[in-house]
This record gives sequence, C-alpha cells and structure tokens, in this order.
Amino acid sequence: MEKILEVKDVSVSFQVYGGEVKAVRNVSFDLIKGETLAIVGESGSGKSVLTQTIMKLIPMPPGKITSGQILFDGHDIVTKTDKEMEKIRGKDISMIFQDPMTSLNPTMRVGIQIMEVLIKHQNMPKQQAKDRAVELLKLVGIPMPEKRVNQYPHEFSGGMRQRAMIAIALAANPRLLIADEPTTALDVTIQAQILELMKDLQQKMDTSIIFITHDLGVVANVADRVAVMYAGQIVEVGTVDEIFYDPRHPYTWGLLASMPSLDNDDKAELAAIPGTPPDLTNPPKGDAFAARNQYALAIDFEEEPPMFQISETHFVKSWLLHPDAPKINPPEAVQRRLRKLPSTFEKPVFVKGAK
Repeated sequence: MEKILEVKDVSVSFQVYGGEVKAVRNVSFDLIKGETLAIVGESGSGKSVLTQTIMKLIPMPPGKITSGQILFDGHDIVTKTDKEMEKIRGKDISMIFQDPMTSLNPTMRVGIQIMEVLIKHQNMPKQQAKDRAVELLKLVGIPMPEKRVNQYPHEFSGGMRQRAMIAIALAANPRLLIADEPTTALDVTIQAQILELMKDLQQKMDTSIIFITHDLGVVANVADRVAVMYAGQIVEVGTVDEIFYDPRHPYTWGLLASMPSLDNDDKAELAAIPGTPPDLTNPPKGDAFAARNQYALAIDFEEEPPMFQISETHFVKSWLLHPDAPKINPPEAVQRRLRKLPSTFEKPVFVKGAK
C-alpha cells in the first residue's frame, strides 16, 4: 500500500511566559493513500498542533519543530520554506477548520474565495474559475449554486458555510485533506450530512483524510484507522474495529466508557476519567497517563512505556501490555459499551481490504 504521508518522531514546543510547552512529543504515524485516519483525544492532547504542523501553520516563534521528519511524497515538509509551503497548501494538502465563520473572509463573496484557489494553483482564467466554483458548490450540496456563488458568508447558514469550506479545500483536488473537528459547531442533523458528504467526496476523488475529533461516534462512521492522543503522544493506534472492539490502553477505555448512550435501559451513571491532563511545561516522568490510571503499575511512574504491537495494525503504548504485567480486563463500563456496539461498522473498502 502506498504511503502518502510519513510522520517520524515529530516534537513541537511553544515558548511561553511560563516556560516551554512540549505540545507534541515524538509522534510517529503513516497515512496510506485513500484512507481516513481519525485522531482523537481530549482538548489539549495535541491533535490540532500536530496537524497544523503538517501544514507548517504553527507560528514560529513561539512554536518550534524541535525534532522529526514529515515526509509528504518523500519530501520533508519540516525543511521547506514558507514560500515552498505556499505551493503545497491548498494544492496538495488542504485543511477544513472547525469554525467556518472565522475561517471564511466575511468581506469577500464565497465564489471569489473558491476562485482564488483555482486561479493560484491551477492557473485558471477568471471565468473558468467561476464556472468551476459553481460546480464545486453544487458538488458539496449547496442549492442554487449560481446564486450562492455571488453571496457573502453571512448569507449562508452554518451548514452551508461548512460546505463552502469543503468546496474551497477540495478546489485544487488535494491528495491530503485535514479536517479539524469540522462538525463540532453544527447540530447533529447537519453534522450527519457533512460526514456523509465527506465520505462520498473521498470515494469520488480518492483523497486521503486526517480527521480530528473528540467524538468517538463520529470516528465510527468516517475512519479506517484511529490514533488516540494523550499529553502530546499517540498512546494507541489501530483499525476502527480494533479500537472499538479490542481497546487496550486505559485512556482509550476511559474515552469509550464516557460515550453517552441513548439506551433507555442503561441506568448507569456516565463514566468520567478522573483528574486532569498533565502540565506539558513539565511533562511527568514515566507514563503521562499514570496519575489518572487506576491500573497504573509502579514502573508507570518511573519509565515511559514503549509501543507494544498487538497485531499488524494495532499498537499500544502501555506497560500493561508487557508479558510480565498482570492481566487486567477493561472496566465494566467499557464492557457494557462494547456489548452495545453493532456487530460490524459500515466502513470504507480500505479497512476490509487491509484485513
């Protein structure tokens, strides 16, 4: 399988008044052409910093990539200048941001904002770019695109603004699309429509997607693989089935147990992960999750665990996977959740083929 992106031991820090915040710490993962990788975790776990680093959008200073490589088509993005990145952003790698109202330019017509990408990256004449903008608005499901192309963002509803953002992101047919919680600001009905739209467009355009979210319900519907982040590190990565049906890291257990249920027969209280994430100006010794982990071992407070391989696609950063560690089953709240999950998820062909 062809790798479109390889992230190798990437670390990102921010120099702030209180010291150096180690926001991303030695993160590595690959992205296969045509797949969707979901990155999940609590706020502050480093998801957005990681993906903005891939596009070199973090302000430097105060941000700094302190180590690692980001290989896109074999070329290291870390070493590229801002001028070189301008040729990549929007053309080869695009991003959909969380709040379209703050991402779209309120002083420019929506059509002009789509046309900018086409004119810059595909050298289209102005009229051809406008025609293509109308086509893109139609493609993302906006009614009366010939009229809407001349309107301003404030004339669009929230769902339509997000669709317009997707049209801008897809204008130059990027090979990699990064979606940073693109449905968080939308109601559940519009959210479902946007997710369905993204799945449909991915199949049509064979685009690879990195999808950032804290909503595990969204993950089940859109992802091929899932990477769980905590305190700036990936602590578990695997296929959707492996993360939902065979989670191994206590943090993943906590995330699954805290998912709300619509089952009226479930009278159990909603589980919560105790404590708060660590201060990354002074990361804890050993396993960063140890202080919140009721199953923590003595070694968790002394030495950082390596990545243990469970299967060809499933890796877990926890001492509980060591051969000498005691056998611990997921807590009852997680087992209850697993029993209620459907027997199979509706997944893209990639996951089925990978297995």
